[in-house]
Amino acid sequence: MKRILLCTDGSIFSHSSYEYAAWVARPSGAMVEVLYVTDARKKAAVEARNFSGSLPAGASQALLNQLVALEQEKAKLDHEQAKLILQDAERILTGNAIEDVKLIHETGYLLDYLHRLEVDADLIILGKRGETSQFAAGHLGSNVERIIRASSQPCLVTSAKFTSPERLLLAYDGSPSCQKMLQFLIDLPVFKALVLHIVTVAKHSEEETAIACRDEARKKAKIGGLEPICRVIEGHPEVAISQYAKDNTIDLLMMGAYGHNRIRHLVIGSTTTQILQHIDLPVLLFR
Repeated sequence: MKRILLCTDGSIFSHSSYEYAAWVARPSGAMVEVLYVTDARKKAAVEARNFSGSLPAGASQALLNQLVALEQEKAKLDHEQAKLILQDAERILTGNAIEDVKLIHETGYLLDYLHRLEVDADLIILGKRGETSQFAAGHLGSNVERIIRASSQPCLVTSAKFTSPERLLLAYDGSPSCQKMLQFLIDLPVFKALVLHIVTVAKHSEEETAIACRDEARKKAKIGGLEPICRVIEGHPEVAISQYAKDNTIDLLMMGAYGHNRIRHLVIGSTTTQILQHIDLPVLLFR
């Protein structure tokens, strides 16, 4: 691993993501790029306001001028806020022995910059929730699902509290994304010391396809030098995986992201979203 793109908004979940970024980057000496994007939507809303139909002549322009002046002052404060947030991220990363840190501040829309900056990244890291996390328990941050769906790179979605991982759970169904993530953890030094659990979820534990999938994962892991604990577990994926993680004191979950089409997601929901919402663990997702 050479480069990690870390998205931050300065929230409590972002502080946890700094620790996880350091944990991943340290064994391989990867560079960490920290991205903070000042949202341009509020500025656009002010500039688009039209008071001509509700205020006397001249008053609407005067009010608009005042709003623009306030927005300019706010832009200065936003810039200072971004500077402080990025400096805090750098302090935590360098304090965790990460020598190569690059700070990036942009103004606009996060997804626009993500497409450009993720090209050379090996991993994207972001917090599960953002600035309004205290009001959004049980929900994902407004950008999380959009980033995961839009990104072509693995995404580590971090929990509120950092715990140095010791036990890793890989949810394996034999799909291309699962094969990619198995190779990813074989290649990355940081995972070598972890106890690896691999589970395949099925309606019944004796399903031949599930057993074959489990055995395939075990074989590939052993060829890569790993000694996994492999299981076929019964139930609905979001429930079975979460319960297995709890019962086995798992510290980090790896799984495929949004494997079904968008229409299916809108009709019956998404296993990925449900697990992200309800599990209190960092989740490493692969498209």
